Amino acid sequence: MQLRFFNYKLKFVYKLNFKGLIKMKKIALVSFVILTFCFAAFAQKKTIEKADPSKDVKAAFDRLVEGIKEANAEKVMSVYDNTDRTLFFNYNGTATIGWKNMSDNRKDVYKNLANVNLEPTGVRVEILSPTAAYVSCKWKQTQEYKGDLETSTGRMTLVFKKIGKDWKVVHLHTSPDVAPDKIVIPPSEKVIVKEN
Repeated sequence: MQLRFFNYKLKFVYKLNFKGLIKMKKIALVSFVILTFCFAAFAQKKTIEKADPSKDVKAAFDRLVEGIKEANAEKVMSVYDNTDRTLFFNYNGTATIGWKNMSDNRKDVYKNLANVNLEPTGVRVEILSPTAAYVSCKWKQTQEYKGDLETSTGRMTLVFKKIGKDWKVVHLHTSPDVAPDKIVIPPSEKVIVKEN
């Protein structure tokens, strides 16, 4: 009788431990799933925080400024969207439509430039959406055009569009920051003649 009671007690304890083990496994599995989702959400939040498109837009703008300082038409034009729809409102009051037209204009002007210095100030980057942004600033530029010193100042706004992984300028608007009756268009700006 004692052996039977002991056997019964052993089975009861085994069942309790087995049921407890199953419960422990379920609790561990649920806890693991919850922790996995928490870590994934935290990692995603960190990734979102790290993705700052304004830095990429500013880097594209800086590349444009470097290209201008180097009088490097290819580098400058690499920042613009290479389409017929790219629109340029030029410093001299004209408009140039299309990447190729502006590229040809830049190549014509840049071959006569030397000692270019461009100082943008008050650079402001505004992200409008995940694929749209603009940069605005004041600028001062000095350069030698065909051996003559030129100095000009103005304001510009560049509209950027994210195309693939790159931010490209789709529209440039630049204008002098002096009163209209005192505007003197430098000779280097007068040669931009391709309009549509």
